[in-house]
Amino acid sequence: MNITILGSGFAALTAIQEIRKLAPDAEITVISPSQELVYLPSLIWIPSGLRKGEDLIIDLTNFFHRQNVKHIAARVEDVLDQGRTVKTNQGDFSNDGLIIASGGRFIKKLPGIEHAITPCEGISAAEAIRDRLNAMPGGTIAIGFGANPNEPSAMRGGPMFEFLFGIETLLRRQGRRDKFELVFFNPSPKPAKRLGDKVPDAVLKMMAERGIRTHLGNKMKGFEANKVITEGGAIDADLILFMPGMTGPAWSQESAIAKSEGGLIKANEYCQVEGMDKTYVSGDSGSYPGPEWQAKQAHMADLQAKAASRNLLAELKGSQQFETFKHELVCIIDILSQGILIKRTERKSLLLPPLRLMHYAKRFFEYWYLRQYR
Repeated sequence: MNITILGSGFAALTAIQEIRKLAPDAEITVISPSQELVYLPSLIWIPSGLRKGEDLIIDLTNFFHRQNVKHIAARVEDVLDQGRTVKTNQGDFSNDGLIIASGGRFIKKLPGIEHAITPCEGISAAEAIRDRLNAMPGGTIAIGFGANPNEPSAMRGGPMFEFLFGIETLLRRQGRRDKFELVFFNPSPKPAKRLGDKVPDAVLKMMAERGIRTHLGNKMKGFEANKVITEGGAIDADLILFMPGMTGPAWSQESAIAKSEGGLIKANEYCQVEGMDKTYVSGDSGSYPGPEWQAKQAHMADLQAKAASRNLLAELKGSQQFETFKHELVCIIDILSQGILIKRTERKSLLLPPLRLMHYAKRFFEYWYLRQYR
């Protein structure tokens, strides 16, 4: 039984562990550009120097060896034959079952978006923010995020609040906060509503207390070298950080694989890809039925990967006893000195005020999570 997994991010690594636990004799093949995991949640700490880029790159060679995984260094170009063939730039590879966990990509269609830094693109982006901040004697920093208009869940706003509040805290620590104006912009008049009904007011109150100006409820039009342009006017800025909405992986754009209106790979509640046999998707690549507030985050990727792995193994055994995954949003919005715990399920939501303990909890989770892959 040859099970192929596309990607080497959060969902892919969880799928490897789940399959190996439930099917010790399965042949597992991973296809991804490199045997590395970049721990994206900690990018927020690079501008302050709390983390360096090399701290967040995990070599997966030993993990793959322990899990008896064959890695193919290649870029996926398409998935064919009802999922049984993966086309790559290094040739075609067949499988008995497939899990797609190759991540999503940011929608970069706004005119002039090259003038903004997209923080979650990776280590180089976070380092660019650090270097720009260190070189600036003062000025205006504009920070915001957008969405995929056809896929409400395909956004990543949480990290932008962390960059915003983290940079504000950093500037205060450096004794130069008075030399900078911080502006938060968002097309929604109530940003962060997806995190819970109480979160927008709490976040906006924090911004007001810290002297952060807001520009809300205006549709984005584009960027210029030192300007954010919206339908409600322009924001002059010396540094622009912007997180666009997300869509499916690049290889899926021209593929015949089923996609949602927002361009993500279309799945059912069991993470099965529509129209394909023994083919599943987990993490940022997919579009899943569920509440409108469901999130694109590592925690959800892990939950989806476990369900996808179990259901794929069941299908390979001829069973129809499939399971769904839990919809649960859990995050700590870190502000460099403290953290805000947010949890939301289909039954309730929880919002804790900023606590120093939560900052250290997020740091401990990083250590605990990554030790299994080192």
